[in-house]
Amino acid sequence: MVLVGVLALQGDFREHLALLKEKFIPAIEVRSIADLQKCTCLIIPGGESTTIAKLLETSGLAKEIKKRVSKGMPFYGTCAGAILAAKKVAGEKRFRPLGLIDIEIGRNAYGRQVDSFETGLDVKGHGRLNGIFIRAPVIRKIGKEVEVLAEFEGHPVLVCEGNVLVGTFHPETEKNFFMHKMLLGMDM
Repeated sequence: MVLVGVLALQGDFREHLALLKEKFIPAIEVRSIADLQKCTCLIIPGGESTTIAKLLETSGLAKEIKKRVSKGMPFYGTCAGAILAAKKVAGEKRFRPLGLIDIEIGRNAYGRQVDSFETGLDVKGHGRLNGIFIRAPVIRKIGKEVEVLAEFEGHPVLVCEGNVLVGTFHPETEKNFFMHKMLLGMDM
């Protein structure tokens, strides 16, 4: 049975949970290792990446997430979740990312909150969706095993490597289930 875990330490986890429940997909808030152990896949939502990283470390969840994902648990990170999943965060000295996907990412690359925007994105093999970018990071470099699924202005905004999917935009803010379907479609 599928049980989607949504990291609920900080950020827009409520929007992800509401969207999953609206589609009748079993989902729980993940706040502890015990919560994570119940899940078949995990979403780390957008939010404040430094705060989430510190809470992941103090709760012990960082180590457990790395272990579960390395054993094949499907993972989806959006915005801050993409930052946390990266192998390297450009210029970041306050925390170490989880290193779940071979990308280098830069925080707040498109500007401040007032510079947020929406744009259409063509997702390789899946069609078109609306991308909502809020203080979005930019993926600067990708490893050779990373597949680019969508781009904006020449930069990858949606990438996948094995069981790890990350995007720099927020599909949950407009109740777009597209990305969640991609996560659920990964081999579990």
